[in-house]
Amino acid sequence: MSLRKFITNKTTAALAVLLTVFANTRAFAQDAAAAAAPKVDMGEVYKSVIFYILVFLAVCLFIAIVGKALKVYELSREAQGKEGGINWNRVNSSLFALFLVLGLYGVYWEYTVHGAMLLPDAASVHGKRIDDMFNLTLIITTIVFIATHILLFGFSYIYKYSAKRKAYYYPHNNTIEKIWTIVPALVLTVLVLMGFLTWRSIFFKPEDPNHKPLQIEVTSEQFKWSIRYPGADGIVGHRNYKLTTASNTLGIDFSDLKSRDDLLADEMVIPVNKPIKLILNSKDVIHSFYMPHFRVQLNTVPGMQTIFEFTPTKTTAQMQEETNDPNFKFLFFCAKICGAGHYNMQKDVRVVSEKEYEEWLAKQKTYLNDDLRKQFNLPVAPAPIKSVADTAAKDTAAVKTNQMALNK
Repeated sequence: MSLRKFITNKTTAALAVLLTVFANTRAFAQDAAAAAAPKVDMGEVYKSVIFYILVFLAVCLFIAIVGKALKVYELSREAQGKEGGINWNRVNSSLFALFLVLGLYGVYWEYTVHGAMLLPDAASVHGKRIDDMFNLTLIITTIVFIATHILLFGFSYIYKYSAKRKAYYYPHNNTIEKIWTIVPALVLTVLVLMGFLTWRSIFFKPEDPNHKPLQIEVTSEQFKWSIRYPGADGIVGHRNYKLTTASNTLGIDFSDLKSRDDLLADEMVIPVNKPIKLILNSKDVIHSFYMPHFRVQLNTVPGMQTIFEFTPTKTTAQMQEETNDPNFKFLFFCAKICGAGHYNMQKDVRVVSEKEYEEWLAKQKTYLNDDLRKQFNLPVAPAPIKSVADTAAKDTAAVKTNQMALNK
């Protein structure tokens, strides 16, 4: 038997086997589907992992059949003494060119569609610097990404294999090595220095006694936030977790005179263009304090305080005009999954003028209520005395007496 006849017989046999397997598989699938049709809920089938495993296996089988068919086609042409067949070098190079076009369109689509889903416009001083740094990094990396992929896929298409030419052996070039080592090193150095200087400008601010920041304490717990403002002294008093009770839920230490005029608020209201110093705490697990418009995100950790200072630059009313949304609100969230009620941890933030802030602050109630005064043996309605200092002295003495009684 000649080689040509042998290959032709083998090819015919392989095709017959494939067709038989395909026909049997199809008939079996139809019978199984017909038998199970009255009992199967397609909505449940699509939710099943087994369904997607079978789909994957079917796709693999289809690819294998196509591959075998192409192999049979090439063998049959070879047996007939015909040249050529499928030029896989051309196919692969065309696929490279196709993927280059699709990839570049994908980059464009990501920028136009998902790009609009990035962080909203910054409404704080340091937020603008962070956005500038982020945009510069994004522009540089995008240019490098597009250029390198055009070269990678373009070279694969242009210099596909051809029997009419021979590749030039070009193993090394010192100039090219220096360029692609020094240039990226310089660019990365600039980006790192920008990031370091921006970070220092945010976390290491010089104290200005004539322009002190407004202190606001935010305490997280499952699943809510508590906001405490300082009183007339402008300083938030101390907390002590050992003093936490049903009535003193934040564990405020009233032996610290600065804590007695502190205010409790249901929302965060801050004056525009005034530095805000956040004092972040947690009562239970680690949460994450997140204010996207102000570019603020820090963990709140049990047993320690986290400090962050920022300056808002836009009022809520300005943002409502800019976004053309009369219902626009600044918000802060918990950005760390902290339990079943994590989704519910958010509070409104209102940025207002200095006058509006003072008016709002005057309406807030002090944290130290009558129940807490009784608990710490502080007079509920103190009699008139000579000076404020005398009031503070009497309150301090009462707190010390109460603590000594508790220790006994």
